[in-house]
Parts: sequence; structure tokens; C-alpha cells
Amino acid sequence: MTESRLARSLARREASPLGSYAALTLKGTPSDKDTAPHNAGSLVKTDKRDAAKLAQQLEAGRLRGIRVPSEDQEQHRLLSRTREQLVQERAAVKQKIRMKAHQFGLIDPDERREMSPKLVTELLKRSPSEAFTITVEAHWQIWQALDKQIQKLVRRLKQQAQTDANEKVYRSVPGVGLISGRVLSNELGDMSEFSNERKLFSYTGLTPSEQSSGEQIHRGHITKQGNRHLRGLLIEIAWRAIGKDSTLGAFFERLYPRMGRKKAIIAVARKLLGKIRAAFRKGELYQLDYPANSIAAS
Repeated sequence: MTESRLARSLARREASPLGSYAALTLKGTPSDKDTAPHNAGSLVKTDKRDAAKLAQQLEAGRLRGIRVPSEDQEQHRLLSRTREQLVQERAAVKQKIRMKAHQFGLIDPDERREMSPKLVTELLKRSPSEAFTITVEAHWQIWQALDKQIQKLVRRLKQQAQTDANEKVYRSVPGVGLISGRVLSNELGDMSEFSNERKLFSYTGLTPSEQSSGEQIHRGHITKQGNRHLRGLLIEIAWRAIGKDSTLGAFFERLYPRMGRKKAIIAVARKLLGKIRAAFRKGELYQLDYPANSIAAS
């Protein structure tokens, strides 16, 4: 492909909302425009110019490839990602009902009860007006519809798990259940495909930011530049895992007094990922109390 044709292809890809599909057809072509150098004095920025810069850098061999999922992997992700999206939408609907109840004094500001069907029924019985009833019932209908679709997706995810070769390894990890196992498998696949842990941590967004000056190195919060579907989930799994895997539990207890609970649990999540990757590389299930030196060696 000539430079001009590649530039046009990259421009269309950058401007299109179908970036993933374009990535599959331009496999091996980097898509991070932030890596392309530009003239600091230039105030003109267009897709065509960005694409031309990318093409020039690609031809010079200065750009690194990115992890591009196969079409099958993208199809599998549809189920777990759609479920995640609907769960978020359901949470938003619940919050809207709660805010309406706050607005009209039906729920105290310090009320901590979970928004549930029982609570909705209670609010409707105490409704201050017909308009309030209509509004809450409308949100309640949306909530019920989302519940049905989420349950349907969970059934399909169970079926998907039955034919997934990675399922047994992920489900052997402490703190991983059906849904979290599906997300991990659909987003990460076979972890042995990551050539090293640094690339795995970067892909999952668990790499700490770093500022260096002379001999001083300061590591801060995680960069959050990786897969957004994984970061929060991995931290949730890590919290559950420290109570089941004594190695991880001891690691957390050693870290949190000097670095705080949040940073300590992120470090645990990284170590957990390393242990899962080791299991894939060894062709075995997750091993509780896996020695740290065995992980490093793999």
C-alpha cells in the first residue's frame, strides 16, 4: 500500500466510529495518534495530516503494533460488554428513582437502603401526587425490562462458557465467578499470548504512572490507559482473592500500612494477573499459595 493510500485509510479509520472493525482490516497498523510527532507551531490539525504523519512514522519503523482482537473475539465480547452496559443503565434508573424520592421528602438524605422492588412499592404507596406515581412507574418499567434482558444475556454467557477453552483456568481463580470469568476470558483470552507481564499490566490499565528526575523515581496512581472493562473488575476480584489466597493476603498486609489500602490492592491485582498468566503458561489451573519466585520465572 502506498503512503498516500495508507494515509487515506488511516484517516477514515480515525474518523470512523467503527474503529475496531477497521483495525481488523488494517491489522498491524498502529492507531495511537498521540505517538505521532507534530510541529508545535502548527495550529492546523486535520485527520488527513494526522494520518499522513502516522504513515510516515510507520514507514520509518518508529511505531509499535497494538493488540488487535480477532473478529471472533469481538463477537464474544459483545455479550459481556452489553450486559455491563445494561447493568450500568439499570443503576442509573435506580438512582433517578432515588433522587425523585429525595426531592419530595420520601427518603431521608442519609437513607442507605438499596433501591429494590420492595422500596419502589413503598414509595408508590406514599406517592405525593399522580405525576410522581407516573414518573416512578415509568422508571420502574424500564428497570424491569432491563432485568429481563440482563437475565437473557447471563443465560447466553453460561452457554458461551461451556465451549470456551479458557473457562476452567479463569474459574479456578479465587474471587472469579461466572460473570467475571466471562469478562476476563472475553477481554484477555489466553494470557500466555502476552510476552511479558509489563505488556499485560499496560493492557489492563494497572501500570502506575511514573515521574523521574535524576536518581529519584516517583510512582503515582495507575495510568488508566488500558482496557476500561477490566480495571475495576480486577480490583474487585483482588479484594475477594486476598481472603482466599494466603500469598496474596500476606502481600496485601505487608503493603497497606506504608502505601494505603487503595494502592496496595492495585499491587495485589497486578500480582494476581501474574499468577493467572503463569497458570496459562504452565497449562494448569490457578494454584493457591503459588510461590512468588515461580511466577517471576514464568
